[in-house]
Amino acid sequence: MGGIQHKTVSVNGINMHIAEKGEGPLILFIHGFPELWYTWRHQINGLAALGYRALAPDLRGYGGTDVPDCVADYTCFHVVGDLIALLDNEAPPEKEDKVFVVGHDWGAIIAWLLCLFRPDRVKALFNLSAPFVPCDPRFKPVETLEVLLGKDYYIVRFQV
Repeated sequence: MGGIQHKTVSVNGINMHIAEKGEGPLILFIHGFPELWYTWRHQINGLAALGYRALAPDLRGYGGTDVPDCVADYTCFHVVGDLIALLDNEAPPEKEDKVFVVGHDWGAIIAWLLCLFRPDRVKALFNLSAPFVPCDPRFKPVETLEVLLGKDYYIVRFQV
């Protein structure tokens, strides 16, 4: 598709599929649920044409990336760790210390966490669909979503 290159890289103990195109400053695209790198196909082509290197992985458990068996292997620390290992592999700090990050939906939440955990690797962040929600141990997301949106809301139903 439009000269987008695909490869698999070993990061953080898993094999991760990535799609990439272009040369120049790196833009890391982080997909949401239930999406893949393919969500960003138009942006990859458009930004590569403008002189950027666009890189979109399939996150842990999605598409062409490994699917660890254990639920405990899907924490935000694992997913952000995968992205940092990907950046270390594809844009090492000595070559490109900070990158642009774009997130959508649940990927935006991961992007917020990437910025919180590793601000040293992020030049700028642009998110779609998910605002930043500061951590508050009193906030119970599933229960709140059930009250606001009902028992049939997909996140609530996934708890079953």
